[in-house]
Amino acid sequence: MNTPDLSTTYLGLQLKNPIIVGSSSLTDSVEKIVKIEKMGAAAVVLKSLFEEEIIMEIEEQTHSMTNRHFVFPETMDYMETIETANILADYLELISASKKSVAIPVIASINCMSSQKWTYFAKEIEKAGADALELNLFFLPSDTRNGEKEIADATSDIIASVKQTIKIPVSLKISAYQSNLIRYTELIDQSGVAGIVLFNRSWLPDIDINQLVISSGFVLSSPSDLGNTLRWVSILSGRTKCDIAASTGIHDGAGVIKQILAGAQVCQVVSSLYLNDLFQLDKMINDLSKWMVSNEFRSLKEFRGRLSQSNSGNPAAWERVQFMKHFRNFV
Repeated sequence: MNTPDLSTTYLGLQLKNPIIVGSSSLTDSVEKIVKIEKMGAAAVVLKSLFEEEIIMEIEEQTHSMTNRHFVFPETMDYMETIETANILADYLELISASKKSVAIPVIASINCMSSQKWTYFAKEIEKAGADALELNLFFLPSDTRNGEKEIADATSDIIASVKQTIKIPVSLKISAYQSNLIRYTELIDQSGVAGIVLFNRSWLPDIDINQLVISSGFVLSSPSDLGNTLRWVSILSGRTKCDIAASTGIHDGAGVIKQILAGAQVCQVVSSLYLNDLFQLDKMINDLSKWMVSNEFRSLKEFRGRLSQSNSGNPAAWERVQFMKHFRNFV
């Protein structure tokens, strides 16, 4: 059998294979992005531009300045404007320089706290030449004042504002922490985004039992995290007009194959590359190609969604939440 066709489309972009390196410090410099392209990745999502991080930088500068005598309010406002401009300028330069250095699509990513920054950043990012924009959106449902409707309304408003501002494709990377994920994704799909990324890997707290303080833990995903994404990719496959990108828990070629069988258009990988280096990209691509040859698939579309909830012949399996027989012998 001839070499199978691994090409696909995502957000209207032509990709040579379905593997994208997701937003992370792996994609925060032109040098790293060039290496990623050489190892076979089909696209990159740049490290997210976080408005929260800009605010933290400004707060540090402000704290330093308030220790001095005779600091005028106008000076503080000036420093805030300059700090934001400098960080944004660096990000825009990363986009511009990356586009000049690689042939694969470069997707920008932003996470904002204020409504005006979503559109301001988006407009500047489009001008810098990004091929698409990923909105990195996360709501932790811990505030009783913000229910399902409030979160849905906020999401719709952000998408509408950004889409009215720019013409490049927009995707939304969301959290699994939603009370009604099906309804939430339906609203996102109706808003006209080109893609949905399932899911954000959130920062998780840990406890240092020696120092008795809250610490950071569980930064990287593991292969065991694949199941939750796989479930929802399968359930949503065929229900949305927009593309579905799978993210979290994809550590090898088998993980990529499973997500495509469930219905994913592409897979975003990060943690596996931290653990195994960029050579893992080449291995994942080769494993996908070999599997397709052994199963006589000539293209991804021949098996994409074959085992989604609507096509698997066993739709209840994707909604089962109790173990039942699986722990019967563990006594």
